[in-house]
Formats: sequence, C-alpha cells, structure tokens
Amino acid sequence: HVTCFPHRDTNNVWQLQKAYGVQTNYTVDPIAFVNDQDIIQLVHNTTGATVRTGSGFMAPMTSAHYEVAAENVTTTTEEGATNWRVEVVKQKHSGRKDKRVHAMTTVFRLRHVETGCLMRVGSRRLPKWGWGQSEVTCLPDSTKKKDIRSSDVLWYIERNSNKRMEKSDLSRYVKSSFLVDMVQLNIEMAKTNNALWPDVNKYSALESKPWSWPLLIHPMRMVGWNDKTVKYYEIGNPLLWWASALVCFAYPFRLLYLLARMKRKCPLWRPKELLEFWDNSKFLWGGWALHYIPFFLMGRVTYIHHYLPALYFALMQLAFELDFFFKRWKHGRYLRTAAWAIGAVVCIVFLYFAPFTYGWDKPAKLLAGRKWLSSWNIYEDFYAV
Repeated sequence: HVTCFPHRDTNNVWQLQKAYGVQTNYTVDPIAFVNDQDIIQLVHNTTGATVRTGSGFMAPMTSAHYEVAAENVTTTTEEGATNWRVEVVKQKHSGRKDKRVHAMTTVFRLRHVETGCLMRVGSRRLPKWGWGQSEVTCLPDSTKKKDIRSSDVLWYIERNSNKRMEKSDLSRYVKSSFLVDMVQLNIEMAKTNNALWPDVNKYSALESKPWSWPLLIHPMRMVGWNDKTVKYYEIGNPLLWWASALVCFAYPFRLLYLLARMKRKCPLWRPKELLEFWDNSKFLWGGWALHYIPFFLMGRVTYIHHYLPALYFALMQLAFELDFFFKRWKHGRYLRTAAWAIGAVVCIVFLYFAPFTYGWDKPAKLLAGRKWLSSWNIYEDFYAV
C-alpha cells in the first residue's frame, strides 16, 4: 500500500519516469521536462516499486475508492496500470504562466490513465499494520474529465534533484505572502499534530499525560542513557514546579472563598486589595489555564515539555502571590527576608539538580539520591525487558 506521513524521510523520494513501455536511457538521452498532460510513472527511489492502481482492487479503509499500491514492474504487470497523467492546476506563488511542472510552485493532479481515477490522500488513518499513516486511494471518475480542485487530490513537488542539471535558486521564482504562509503553516502544523497518535498498547519512556505535568511525575530522558554518554533529564526545579502547581490549582477555590467572605460582609481584605489581587492574578492564572487545559482535549502524543509555556505563567503566578502575601503579613516587615530565603532555597535546589540540566557523563546510578519520586526513571527503566 502507498501511504502518506507528515515528516521527511527517504521513503518520500520518488523518480518520475516516462510512461510504461517507453524505452529511455535517463543517463544519456536528452533531459525531458514534465508538462501538463504528460503521462508518467512514479518509481520509488529506495525499493524500485512502481505506483499502480486498478478497478479490481478497492482501498482497505475507503472502500468506494480504488487501492493505490506499489509493486516491482515485471513482464506480467498489467499494461497501463502504472501510467498517470499530470494535470497542472495552477502555478502557486509565482509569476510563471507556463504548463511545465516546477518544484514548489506547480500544483497538479495525478489521473490514472486507464481508469480515470484521481490519486488522493484523505484524513483516514490506517490501522496498526499501516503504522497509523494516511491512506492513499484513487477517487473514481468515470468521465475522466472532472476538474476536482479539493486539496486532497492536489499535489506538488517539494524538492527536485537531477545530477545532470545545475542547481537553481527557487527564491527567484517564488513569491511569498506572510498571511498566506502563516495560514498554510498553521494548517500543516495542525495536520502534523493530528497524525501523532499515541499507541495505547505500547509503553514509551518519553510520553506523559497532561494531568502528570504540574506534579512532575514523569520527567523525560532527552538522549541515550548508557554510562558513557552525556545524559540530560528534563526535570526543572521540583520546588518551583510543585509550588507553582499548588497556587494555580488552589486559585479558583481561593477566589471563591474571598468572594464568599465579601458577600457575607466579613471580607478578609479591603475592597481595594481584593481588586488589586484580581486585576493582577486573572491574567497570570488565565495564561496558565489557556496554555495547559487544551492539552486534555488533544488526542496527539504529549510530552512534559508541552507544559513549559504554562509553567512560565505558573511561576509568575507563584511570584505574584508570594509578593502579595508578604507585603501584607506583618505590614511587609519580612518581605526582604522572605525574598532572600526563598531565593537561596531555589538556588540550592537548582544546583542540586544541575547535572540533569547541563549534562551528566558518569553512571546515572550516582544520581540516585536525586530521585525524589518513585516514578522518576533517573537510573532505571521500569519497563525494560
């Protein structure tokens, strides 16, 4: 089966060859450019397999479409099954008016010559045997003429190389629009995110669930973990991590408590103080919530570093609440002392965990004392076989 996936790989590389049966020596014969309505074959660069389809085989997931597969062409290959007609749709972001296929700028369809169907990639994912990749099918068109322009049947060439040709600077031909590029980039990022589904039947030492991030339950090993390599552990400062999580989790309940006391005419603070607390804290807590809560709605693979933007706001919320408290406790008499004490403790803990940040090139077991939670896989992999 031919599939699509959202990252670069050697399996993405294809050769465009002339139609089946046309004898060509690609190292000696004159270079022929691909133009609108040309008939080509798509040959996989790594395996030599040629893309084919036919009305006799339906796609595994989208059963109304024809299957698109690749096989090594032999004398028994059904004649014409590997031929595809190039239909140029537009020259994107360039001033070119010709019908030649250019890398990056030419958008085209691939229509199967024999059946008239259009090669298409949809949003459906193949099951485990297909590695969760996107299914490529051939959309039937009995008329062989439909001018379908939906994005799922449009293709372009991202990179082209030919040892017989000089390299060219594509920036001379590509016109870029900031707004168009921004929209397109976000669409592609969304597609990539949607493709990163976790395997629920497979343990991964890297993945973690959003609920565990504020509690720092599953820090992440960044690189290899043998005794001779430099090891990095994504863990942060546990005291700051847990303290910021505590104030963020407690904030809604604390706000309700303050409002309830104000409603019952026994306020803990004066109205001006409560307004100051609300005006400053709502943006900080809101920033934390907006950067954290959406991850519970995502189906993609998640890692602990996805929490870092939310942690930024959580730390500012922690600093604000400590400052707000010590300014009012004993009329601010111990504010400076508290600031120095908290700063000293934070620095000591930072230095204690510094080997994880700056790299540790000795056996990880020497850092066993820094394992404050049983779930931290500092020197042992709990699921290693």
